[in-house]
Amino acid sequence: MKKQKGFSLIELLIVVAIILIIAAIAVPNLLRSRMAANEASAAGSLRTIATSNVTYSTTYGIGYAQDLVTLGPGAGGGAASDQADLIDATLAGGVKSGYDFTAAGAGDYTATDANTDTIFESFTAFAAPTQDDVTGKSVFCVDQSNVVYRDPAGVASTAGASDVGIACDNPDIAALVPL
Repeated sequence: MKKQKGFSLIELLIVVAIILIIAAIAVPNLLRSRMAANEASAAGSLRTIATSNVTYSTTYGIGYAQDLVTLGPGAGGGAASDQADLIDATLAGGVKSGYDFTAAGAGDYTATDANTDTIFESFTAFAAPTQDDVTGKSVFCVDQSNVVYRDPAGVASTAGASDVGIACDNPDIAALVPL
């Protein structure tokens, strides 16, 4: 009888089993790494929004931006007070790296001079995961103080972004951690 070359079925099954065990160990770590990267991106994006709002306020002299679209690029490529081109189109669209972003000017008043535009004295921006415990867990917020806060309990501890906004406006709440 001639000896055949190659692998037996048992040897192949053992190799497949080892590969599956390694994959079972590695995949959860990769998912946690992706979630941590999304959270870091969200915090960085909020810093960008805060810096852009300060730039908007000093450039146009009409307070902070009303929303993300106001900070985003215009259709024609030029910058103006209604589309200042200070953040990229992805962030201005409100979704980036697995997080939903919202921003709003607040504390408005009407100027007394010939300019009757509404001027926002403050702003608050929020970042919440698009899918809790999948794209991220923590909720982030920033206001005109330019301090980014993180709620490590995440969206499960809040009823939504509006509650996070209240918390961001009141950083004495123990759940918020400044970054």
